[in-house]
Amino acid sequence: MKYVIGVDIGTQSTKGILMDANGRIHASASQSYHVETPKPLWAEQWPDVWLEAVLSVLTDIVRQSGVDKAQIASVCISSLYGGSGIAVDENIRPLYPCLIWMDRRAGERVEWVRNEVDTHELFNITGNGLDSYYGYTKILWIKENEPDVWEQTRYFLPPNSYINYHLTGEIAVDHSSAGNIGGVYNIRKRDWSTKACRMLGIPKSMMPPRLLASDEIVGGLLPDMAEKLGLMAGTPIVAGGVDAAVATLAAGVVAPGNHVAMIGTSMCWGFVNPNVDARHGLISMPHVNNPLEDVYTFGGAITAGACVTWFIDQFCAGEKQRAADQNCAVHSLLEEQASLLPPGANGLIFLPYLMGERSPIWDAKATGTFVGLSLYHRRSHLYRAVLEGISFALKDNIESGKACAERLDNELIVVGVPRFRICGCRLSPTSPDIRC
Repeated sequence: MKYVIGVDIGTQSTKGILMDANGRIHASASQSYHVETPKPLWAEQWPDVWLEAVLSVLTDIVRQSGVDKAQIASVCISSLYGGSGIAVDENIRPLYPCLIWMDRRAGERVEWVRNEVDTHELFNITGNGLDSYYGYTKILWIKENEPDVWEQTRYFLPPNSYINYHLTGEIAVDHSSAGNIGGVYNIRKRDWSTKACRMLGIPKSMMPPRLLASDEIVGGLLPDMAEKLGLMAGTPIVAGGVDAAVATLAAGVVAPGNHVAMIGTSMCWGFVNPNVDARHGLISMPHVNNPLEDVYTFGGAITAGACVTWFIDQFCAGEKQRAADQNCAVHSLLEEQASLLPPGANGLIFLPYLMGERSPIWDAKATGTFVGLSLYHRRSHLYRAVLEGISFALKDNIESGKACAERLDNELIVVGVPRFRICGCRLSPTSPDIRC
């Protein structure tokens, strides 16, 4: 029996599983960490936090499984969208924290691009728009604000590429990660764009030249890493890709029509499309399946799950203690109370923009807001309003998708959470209109 290991580097934790050829999971492990937010709208992580977590998860999985290491056929690592990527020097040593997808510090660079660059041509090349979400604006922020870092930078590496380098000694970037950087990737030619790099003042040499499909092999596992992890030296390390696209593939989306909402710290809703269209406010990159032909187009609420975590951490200390006493999830207690309320939370509305917002509004200065709050409302109203706000953020993206998708099925697949409940029932899987 052959086995494979899959690892996902997330925003708040790294998870991994070992699976056999029949799809049965034999071992799993995870390790948590935090996002550093040293200033408002900043969100960064040092890459060695990810490296430590990946090595810990891999070691734990191999030890748990007891599987003969010679039977482990490959390892593949997906990762959060790394925004700027990791600025590394000639020796691939990190020079600066990675400005991840959530970081919105590059607002002034967005305005510079809008005023100084032919954005129509840029959008035509990349199939993507202009916002501080995209990696190229974050790279420009580093250029403008950290000249010493810029001077020493050899490459900007996506998180999974950085980890793959440590496992194999080889530098490569998968097409989905490259495309999601935005302004430096030609979505039609599936390559870095010389013209776009020149327009932006970003040296093309800072983009690793080796681009791979997500299922291609970066290289073999180095002997010292193999000994540390309990794996065979030379075990193939597969390129992987951006987590949202990988989750979409895992849900079975390989052709136009299917669409998936992945709900975690953020929400990514996406579908497969043969073409790109930057006019409708969504993000496009090569899909992790058939990447030289298919495009993964998605939109997302930047703080979907994070809104729930924020609310619980700030306002639900009593419920957290009660859930611990009853040995249940705090979400279950809050959902039970919220399910007794009518749709609309008795006139209370929540805008889930706690770190600005991505698609379709693209406003880094948007803020989270409770509208309609009165003395009548209780904690359960606020919690229900948070869930409903996230649901309508998903609906906004679906409406934008209808304008550019070849087609969308009626069925919506939701992954990333064991349940997503509104007013006591599950989010309807039969209608993208999100009716309860």
